[in-house]
Amino acid sequence: MGDNYETDSWLMSLFDDWFDPCPLNPEWLIDGLNINWKDRTFVNPPYSGPLEWVQKSIDEHQTNGHTIVLLLKHDSSTLWYKLLHEAGARFLMIQGRLKYHSKRPAPFPSILAVLGGDGE
Repeated sequence: MGDNYETDSWLMSLFDDWFDPCPLNPEWLIDGLNINWKDRTFVNPPYSGPLEWVQKSIDEHQTNGHTIVLLLKHDSSTLWYKLLHEAGARFLMIQGRLKYHSKRPAPFPSILAVLGGDGE
């Protein structure tokens, strides 16, 4: 499967009209780390290296007030998890394992980290 996993359809449907600075489709390839994001942004970064995406998310939220939702591997032992926690992110656990269109469960649990929105 590699490092890039397509978001499950049921989950992506919740964010249909949200900006995606990290699309998996190569036809939509953009440099999401070096552009301004929109008011509602959904990010599914590469699982092995989400730190720069987390830092950009925190900056976009704190500087521009954007609501950012990140789909991440559930790993509270990482620096990026700590940074999100310190930035006031809310963590929503996903029950079970995502399948990423492969019909096989991911080898790790996932979470949604939310910066902004109605919870502030």
